[in-house]
Amino acid sequence: MIERPVQTLSTPLLGFGVALAIGLLIGIDRERSKGEGPGRAAAGVRTFILVALAGAIAQQLGGIGIAVGGAFVVLAALASYRRSRSEDPGLTTEVALLVTFLLGVLAMTALPIAAGLGAVVALVLANKSSLHRFVRETLTEQEMHDALLFIAAAVVVLPLLPDRAIDPWQALNPHTLWTLVVLVMAINAAGYVALRLLGPGAGLALAGFIGGFVSSTATIAAMGDRSRASPQWLAQCVSAALCSNIATIIMLAVVVGALSPPLLSTLMWPLIFAVLAAMLSAWLVHARSAATEVESRPVAPGRPFEPRHALVFAAIVSAILLLSAGVHRWLGDTGVQIAAGVAGLADLHAASASVAQMVASGTVAVGDAGWPVFVALIANSLSKLLMAWLRGGPGFFLRLLPGVALIVIAFAVGVWFVQS
Repeated sequence: MIERPVQTLSTPLLGFGVALAIGLLIGIDRERSKGEGPGRAAAGVRTFILVALAGAIAQQLGGIGIAVGGAFVVLAALASYRRSRSEDPGLTTEVALLVTFLLGVLAMTALPIAAGLGAVVALVLANKSSLHRFVRETLTEQEMHDALLFIAAAVVVLPLLPDRAIDPWQALNPHTLWTLVVLVMAINAAGYVALRLLGPGAGLALAGFIGGFVSSTATIAAMGDRSRASPQWLAQCVSAALCSNIATIIMLAVVVGALSPPLLSTLMWPLIFAVLAAMLSAWLVHARSAATEVESRPVAPGRPFEPRHALVFAAIVSAILLLSAGVHRWLGDTGVQIAAGVAGLADLHAASASVAQMVASGTVAVGDAGWPVFVALIANSLSKLLMAWLRGGPGFFLRLLPGVALIVIAFAVGVWFVQS
């Protein structure tokens, strides 16, 4: 009985406070941009604070209040534009007025979203010069075209595909496969952006490490494509591909630990050995390359990704999935290691998760689970090397092979060390 009035009072007060903050944040930027003299913009910091509060009050009054308040803001924005269009034909301040009103309304029902959007709007308004310079001078026409293509693939095509298997073996899911296409495009684009911002050394390594948390196989494919397009960055691409394995092993520890903490405890040393091997191999490849010579070359604008490469990757993964399903259908569940190896061809984390789940349910003893995970790691490593050969060519494959082999050997040594 004591807490209910406090709850009902605090929520509107917080909403009004966020609306006030949004109006102040956006209004400060508009005040600094309104200019001086007779031609200055009509709306400044006080106007934006009042418009945001008007939105919050209108939401409290209901639909009629929102309609009346919204109509007034639209008419005021039109009047402001008509007054200033001869000197500044832009609509930024007028649109910002309407957005501020709507954010004030939203602050009363979805406070965190309104606060986040208000900060984003203020950031966009404050970075006018940087955004204009980026679009007009930095962003090329090809980059713009590829960005639109990526948005269409992720926002238009992906939601339309069925999220279910379409083959008799329940292996091919169009939604999942197209997600891989979008993922490869995103990793390629991230590598391209990092390449232009940080250079071939640090940029590609960072892109490889981040991409490994999502899919090391896709990252290796993307780096193989990059090495084909720019052979002078072969060593940097190989190092980035090895960095993706660091993230993969970290994710493997997270997945296993979430499903079976005892299995994570058993695999702790194999995982540590594997991470150290991945870090060492990535560093050795990077150190042996002529990094200083490559870094001195300017990174010219190019194409963030090649859609055909992403489609080829999805086709290769589909073939691996069909092969895995066929082997599983032929052999059945004759052994945990065979099942883990078949699943590992497609995804190491999924295979390890199935082993961890069997340990958690008592189907497999925790002491016997290390080798099935090792088999899954071998199968997944072979899948990565196949992708490296197909996408990056023999040179990329041969330089990646020692690092991947070292990771597998280090994991095996760890398993042997624990069980001996």
